[in-house]
Amino acid sequence: MPAGASTGEYIRFFIAAMISAFAGSQLVHTYYRPLDDMDQLVEEEIKRRTEQLKQT
Repeated sequence: MPAGASTGEYIRFFIAAMISAFAGSQLVHTYYRPLDDMDQLVEEEIKRRTEQLKQT
């Protein structure tokens, strides 16, 4: 195992790291709500690209 850690220590660390990553991503989506305006952003991008194609 890496750095002389036993298999059990390695697995415990891996599980703790995964739980921490999942909890952190859930926290971001709960408090900062990054996907709330996704539909609006997609519509704006579609309009921008459509106008860009009309100009060429």
